Amino acid sequence: MSKLIAVSPSGFSVGLYCYNQSGGPTWDVPKGRKDGRVSKATETRQLPAPTFNISQLQQSFAQRGLSIDDLVALSGGHTLGFAHCSSFQNRIHNFSSKQSVDPTLESSFAASLKSVCPATNTAKNAGANLDATPTTFDNRYYKLLLQGKSIFSSDQSLVTSAKTKALVSKFASSQQEFQKAFVKSMIKMSSISGGQEVRLDCRVVN
Repeated sequence: MSKLIAVSPSGFSVGLYCYNQSGGPTWDVPKGRKDGRVSKATETRQLPAPTFNISQLQQSFAQRGLSIDDLVALSGGHTLGFAHCSSFQNRIHNFSSKQSVDPTLESSFAASLKSVCPATNTAKNAGANLDATPTTFDNRYYKLLLQGKSIFSSDQSLVTSAKTKALVSKFASSQQEFQKAFVKSMIKMSSISGGQEVRLDCRVVN
């Protein structure tokens, strides 16, 4: 068994790496997982989009044998990292024919996002942190969801369903419960097949 730590904040692309600096949970991953030999940008198109609604998210996860519980737990990976303006521009400019800004966004938070990502934004690397502690693996992400301060509309959709909102509330109130669920779902996700080889060294192909 190998001790691995989660470091990536992006749903299905949550990574398993040998070490990190975020202070995230560690767990034993069963040996025998098959990894790919090449990385293809086209394969990322299969990942849930930041604009997905709750039905689309549930369908995407279910297609991979992952449950609603897994969906909410793994979404917590968004406690780490940074998002470029293009991934949440839809929420702060021309949201609909009647509203410029997504009404589920807390007003002051929406204003702060608009200030760093104006409609005429030309800054290549402009964007916002995914939560207020972007380098710490904690449950702040869930607390912000309940306050209407999420970055992606897919994140905010987690509070539009009674079941997913209950899980969001549970994880917001207990970092221990979040990390326990996250580890369980990561181990489950690591069993998804599709790779070509069992790595001798997790960082390089054989």
